[in-house]
Amino acid sequence: MVQAVDLPRNEAGITAALGILKQRFGERCQTGKSIREQHGHTTTWIKNQTPDAVVFPKDTAEVSDLVKVCAQHGVPIIPFGVGTSLEGHVNAPAGGICVDTSEMNAILAVHPEDLDCVVQPGVTREQLNTYLRDRGLFFPIDPGANATIGGMAATRASGTNAVRYGTMKDNVLALEVVSASGEVIRTASRAKKTSAGYDLTRLMVGSEGTLGLITEITLKLQGIPEAMSSARCSFESVDAACQAVMQTIQYGIPVARMELLDVLSVQAVNAYSGLDLPENPLLLLEFHGSKNSVTEQAEMFGDIARDCGGDRFEWTTRAEDRNKLWQARHDAYWASLQLRPHAKGISTDVCVPISKLAECVTLAQGRLQELGLLAPIIGHVGDGNFHTLPLIDMENPDEVRKADEFVGWLNDLAISLGGTCTGEHGIGQGKRPYLRKELGGAVDMMVAIKRALDPQNIMNPGKVVPD
Repeated sequence: MVQAVDLPRNEAGITAALGILKQRFGERCQTGKSIREQHGHTTTWIKNQTPDAVVFPKDTAEVSDLVKVCAQHGVPIIPFGVGTSLEGHVNAPAGGICVDTSEMNAILAVHPEDLDCVVQPGVTREQLNTYLRDRGLFFPIDPGANATIGGMAATRASGTNAVRYGTMKDNVLALEVVSASGEVIRTASRAKKTSAGYDLTRLMVGSEGTLGLITEITLKLQGIPEAMSSARCSFESVDAACQAVMQTIQYGIPVARMELLDVLSVQAVNAYSGLDLPENPLLLLEFHGSKNSVTEQAEMFGDIARDCGGDRFEWTTRAEDRNKLWQARHDAYWASLQLRPHAKGISTDVCVPISKLAECVTLAQGRLQELGLLAPIIGHVGDGNFHTLPLIDMENPDEVRKADEFVGWLNDLAISLGGTCTGEHGIGQGKRPYLRKELGGAVDMMVAIKRALDPQNIMNPGKVVPD
């Protein structure tokens, strides 16, 4: 099990900064134990490390003011969206100030003619798409959880639609960022492309709050498709399902979503969502386009699936059927927890080249069986990304040891196959031991960037790169 790193505390600086922040923010600077614990813990098995206070700014100017106070006194700053991160991103290993962006939740501008919008970081994915719906637009990145846009940008999130629409790095045009000194910068304009200088937008997207605090995000938008169809197909093995995935991608079918559920996951969603899916490895797909094109795409996939031994292929354009199926997919985490009540689900992800997907998933299933762990597998397999969820009795040291062994083994396996230790969860604290294994000397360049932009190491310390 990954151990949270405890960093030295700056007691005098924290005390001084807290006195100033309490005066400036009043009731929006909270120091109660319960709220601090809430902001120091997410759905992870890493130890809860609480901040010394939680501050709720309302705009960029207040964030800048807060950062300047913390910079003056050398106090750590930890950004917080809604706490859906999975790798200890919001822990406070040296104490400090948690910056909760929930009151920075305004949609500042929508430009339908340019297919973009500007939002504050506390806007959630569902909030944004509800607002855009009447304009015929939507934001396609869907990590499942109703995460904040700021958190999604900070962790370079993706999710079920990534196979067609890309990840956050492909859908963020520009950012407003408060630097470690409190300076407010903009990384780019609303132009769809630029060759002006270093790509600071991509540097900040995925930096997990270690280089600055995101206070505004300019996003690409998409028009709501004229039609959508969803399909499902069962297979005798994970290998057969992955073969169908590879052929679908190679044939250039513009699939919007392509999700794999193993047998355990199918059993879980059947019980939780009242479905009657065959208890075999399952692919769920969605196609976007015109009425004719979504029909054609579904039928083309059906031919591929049958060639790969697929069974009970069904597709539909009825919104009710599509929504029921995808809601069950989004509820898969909660459904999986019911396979072993009172156990803790330890979610981890890796991503490999599509050609290595079947091998990686099959080996993972075999390793889980060897260790005697109950762990459903679900994947955004259109881009080679999949998740395992070992269900662990945290009071059983042997189970915890085996789960830790498996997670480390899976990270190493993905890297050895030319993949990554994380496709979308991010590094945080949990994946830090594997970053150098994956990227080697590139980590030293990251450290140099971190030192240059945050010389006091106050921006979310203890995350991503070595301290």
